[in-house]
Amino acid sequence: MTPRSAPAAERNAAPIAQVLERHAPATGRALELASGTGQHAAVFARRLPGIEWQPTDADPANLPDIRAWTEGFANVRPPVLLDAAAPGWSADWPDRDLVLLVNLLHLIADEPTETVLAEAARALAPGGVFVLYGPFRRGGRLVSEGDKRFDAALRAQDPAIGYKDVETVEERLRAGGLELRERVEMPADNLMLVAARPRFAARPEAG
Repeated sequence: MTPRSAPAAERNAAPIAQVLERHAPATGRALELASGTGQHAAVFARRLPGIEWQPTDADPANLPDIRAWTEGFANVRPPVLLDAAAPGWSADWPDRDLVLLVNLLHLIADEPTETVLAEAARALAPGGVFVLYGPFRRGGRLVSEGDKRFDAALRAQDPAIGYKDVETVEERLRAGGLELRERVEMPADNLMLVAARPRFAARPEAG
């Protein structure tokens, strides 16, 4: 089959990969949340061959596209269904060396956002890295006219969703026991947050 192609994934895959190459371990197990079309998994598996990639998505309609994009990669496991906003999923995916989430938080409400961040933190092994990419408010403000239009369009569809404050997200990562390593300015006014579980810290209990 010819898989679907997402223009945003085509544009941002290379810049995201550059940050991953700085922060991801040389070897280990990665869990990608909300993989979408699977384009990112294909690019990142090629750029980081020592990582075993596990793509996931909450929508079963996306799994055939993910399989098509990642066909032939020895370091990519078959995609599976996983709703990152569902409480408790980290118990089934423990001790991950890398967890990656791209472009989800602005599409969900505050409560599921808290769940995503808490569960991702719990899924990390000691020393594991959580990498989060997307558009954010900064100090309560939207930084560009494009962000203002996009956020308004999202909130017109559903007033509960829209851009999250990056400071609040970073605070929740710290509350999950993670240490912030870097906040990276990305193209199109997006940000990439990199956080890690300390190597000798206990994993937080589920709430």
